[in-house]
Amino acid sequence: MFKALIVGAGGMGRAWGDNLKKNPETEIVGWVDIRPEAARNAALERELNDIFISDDLGKAIMETKPDFVVDVTVPEAHHDVTLTALNAGIPVLGEKPMAASMEQAKEMVAAAERSGKLYMVSQSRRYDARLHAYRKLIDQAIGEIGILNSDFYIGAHFGGFRDEMPSPLVLDMAIHTFDAARYLCQRKPLAVYCEEFNPTWSWYKGDSSATAIFEMEGGLRYTYRGSWCAEGMMTSWECEWRAVGPKGTAIWDGENLIKAEQVVETGGFHSKTQEVEILPDSMTPGGISGSLLDFLNALKTGATPMGECHDNIQSLAMVFGAIESSHSKQRVKIAL
Repeated sequence: MFKALIVGAGGMGRAWGDNLKKNPETEIVGWVDIRPEAARNAALERELNDIFISDDLGKAIMETKPDFVVDVTVPEAHHDVTLTALNAGIPVLGEKPMAASMEQAKEMVAAAERSGKLYMVSQSRRYDARLHAYRKLIDQAIGEIGILNSDFYIGAHFGGFRDEMPSPLVLDMAIHTFDAARYLCQRKPLAVYCEEFNPTWSWYKGDSSATAIFEMEGGLRYTYRGSWCAEGMMTSWECEWRAVGPKGTAIWDGENLIKAEQVVETGGFHSKTQEVEILPDSMTPGGISGSLLDFLNALKTGATPMGECHDNIQSLAMVFGAIESSHSKQRVKIAL
């Protein structure tokens, strides 16, 4: 049984409370929040009547001696929470994005290296059986891809802080898509040119739309097009995808349509193709439950989980590289 200490009692903190309580290998021993009453209420709602409640992470670590910390605080707090836990020798499973800046993220990775403890970011959309099936289809049917495109068009009326953010789409949402792109192509990002903009009808204060072209290793180009103020004909939250390789093209509509057209004969104006489809593995655990299982397996076996900090910082670098390019109106190199 692994003892877990939760930091953060907002909506996602409560979701993680449910996730940890349902897992037979984890026990919640404490809950920390800058508002102790919020942590206490969250614990009581889940019938966790005897756990340690505090607004002091250091004290909570000393009192509960957890096997790991789950950081579900706001992005601006991730740096301090993660460093406090790692410096105390406690592994960390944190929510995305890793940090509020690349400088903070690099310090967090360095802290993981110094402590020798696991720091993993829960990039929960990696744990989607349809995404895994799409990557498998790409590998099997069309070969090493050179073109990857994703389209994201959602009319999202959140209200609240997102409406006031300077880069709501790229900073708050696009990291999921960028991370999925890295998973699909298995290449590191090298450079990006991005334009953020806000259509005249947008209800966001900041730029709610963006187009970005990423140069990835091996000459691959990944193109992202997205908007959070696109009314009607909305895509899936997982985007619509197209991957092109030497043996054909594979698409995923972000829902259940995952198929490829594979070249079977060349010659003439168009090559002849055959359709190839694949079904997702219905047994693949999804979302934050998948993140937790991957993290626990890493603690038990020493395996490297998806979202391990050295890997996940590359997705964060794509986000901040895109924003820098948009502000400078220049192509920006992504250097880690």
